[in-house]
Amino acid sequence: MNRLNDTTLAALPASVARPAYDRRALKTGIVHLGIGAFMRAHMAAATEAAIAAGDLRWGITGVSLRQPDTRDALAPQDGLYTLAIRDAAPQGQPRQRLQVIGAVLRMLVAPENPQEVLDAIAAPDTRIVSLTVTEKGYCHDPATGTLRLDHPDIVHDLAHPKTPRSAVGMLVYGLQLRHTLGHGPLTLMSLDNLPANGRVLRAAVLRFAEEIDSKLSLWIERLCCFPCSMVDRIVPKTTDADRAAVSAALVCADAWPVLGEPFFDWAIEDEFAADRPDWTLGGARFVPDAEPFEKLKLRMVNGTHSSLAYLGAMAGWQTVDKAIAQPTLHTHIEALMRDEIEPTLPALPGLDVAAYRHNLLARYANPALAHRTHQIAMDGSQKLPQRLLGTLRDRLARELPVTRMALGLAAWMHFLRGVDEQGQTYRIDDPHAEALCTLYQQNLGKGVNTQSVDAMLAYAPVFGDLAGNATLTAALIPLLQSLQTVGVAATLEAVNRGELTA
Repeated sequence: MNRLNDTTLAALPASVARPAYDRRALKTGIVHLGIGAFMRAHMAAATEAAIAAGDLRWGITGVSLRQPDTRDALAPQDGLYTLAIRDAAPQGQPRQRLQVIGAVLRMLVAPENPQEVLDAIAAPDTRIVSLTVTEKGYCHDPATGTLRLDHPDIVHDLAHPKTPRSAVGMLVYGLQLRHTLGHGPLTLMSLDNLPANGRVLRAAVLRFAEEIDSKLSLWIERLCCFPCSMVDRIVPKTTDADRAAVSAALVCADAWPVLGEPFFDWAIEDEFAADRPDWTLGGARFVPDAEPFEKLKLRMVNGTHSSLAYLGAMAGWQTVDKAIAQPTLHTHIEALMRDEIEPTLPALPGLDVAAYRHNLLARYANPALAHRTHQIAMDGSQKLPQRLLGTLRDRLARELPVTRMALGLAAWMHFLRGVDEQGQTYRIDDPHAEALCTLYQQNLGKGVNTQSVDAMLAYAPVFGDLAGNATLTAALIPLLQSLQTVGVAATLEAVNRGELTA
């Protein structure tokens, strides 16, 4: 089978969408750090729409911060890859729509040649540097949002300016080179699931810059832009079976396709230092303030996704669609949105919250994605402060019930034991895994009581000021006891009956 690349595009089946523009005429206007599956199914797809409309300034240089696998797969394909949009037909059978994306022009692997990354950031045609580096990639304290100057990657980068490891270090040294060359300011844009992600990125960049050059820090502060944004599309991990299915449909081998659901949302603050693509052509919205959209997404989508993932993983429900098909979990997730999350949301004129909730449940039920609960369960220490704890804080401050929110948190704590209800062991994939697993074994692993729950809540990198919160402790105790003794399904039934409240 031929490999997908520029020379084989014309031979693809007529049903496969593909670039109709001259890729040789593309300039590189965007450098993207952390070119994983989500970015390629989301921002790159919207950029493709802007390029297809005739604006050829927005080709993408993708940067892998750790591994060469994406570069190694895409280089023989001239940067081309397939986006497979999957859902179910009205009769229930899975279906997919294929589009070959041509926006990615070049791939870099940062550890192999960090200077190439700095040069790309400093290049005169570059206007935007965007990031999907996950929550842990900001080297910050999730509880406070501040850059950790003691983080090993930050310590390294401050001492080795020519070989930075972190996204923050690369950004600052790239901006320093750009400033020296007189190439003008940039827009730096986070696409990660962090509240006020642009402001978190700005604070981290300025703090790092202050450590190396106060004049550079002032230039960045005055002239560079850091718009906040909200991104939403479910993008499961691509499997070997997915690659085989996509290649068969193309009649051409694609080593690195990505999957996504039909739903797409992207709200971006319209604050750019030097122009931008018309991403509205791909479904984006430019807004004056992204915060209401961020809160809606983080709490309704990410918060319920994490709750579902930990409960599903512990019960042995391996994919989101299988988990949400369990009547007790469906009832719980719907009530979690309606009764505990929605009352904490800001006003969003024109938003039908009930319809949004109904649509979200339908998205979770999509059988064509097979989104694994263990994939969503990764990096809980980094995700929970944004996804669950903000809602919990709001409800606790207003003295409102928190039973369903607390169940998601209890499920995460229960998940730290490393073995599900079928006796299957799994690895805790989290930057704080060693400390958290030890904390669990020394406390909840020996029994659920006020002291053991308080010990968990005292873990400052996750819980911050929630340590010692008696109301939260009281809510967690019966839920954890139930999860440990009767399991997920029975616990969900009890919660749905109105039991297990503190």
